[in-house]
Amino acid sequence: MSKTSSILDFLEAGIRAESLRQKAIANNIANLETPGYRRIDVKFEELLAKLLDSSGAVELSEVEPQIHQPKQTPVKSNGNDVNLESEVGEMVKNTLRYKAYIRLLNKKYNQIELAMSIK
Repeated sequence: MSKTSSILDFLEAGIRAESLRQKAIANNIANLETPGYRRIDVKFEELLAKLLDSSGAVELSEVEPQIHQPKQTPVKSNGNDVNLESEVGEMVKNTLRYKAYIRLLNKKYNQIELAMSIK
């Protein structure tokens, strides 16, 4: 795998993860008052870090973002653990990460176009 395609693959994997995380956050907010609902989150960064720490070739197809229930937040009397302020904060962070990935991807494509146009 070339270095350029590797960078593009990492950016695309990050975009997929942030898209899934945005859906998870929206789902949490939609279930803010649902009795017994436990919030969900996306596990991606930990999986990617393990892959990068391992020796050998990095195969991003092996790293797919996974939905999981952290079960670390305090539960309210109705059994629900969604906190609106926390979810809005996570949404803001997620949006910033998503925009950063998109900007980096656009910059990389612009570099590729520039390289192709030079004679």
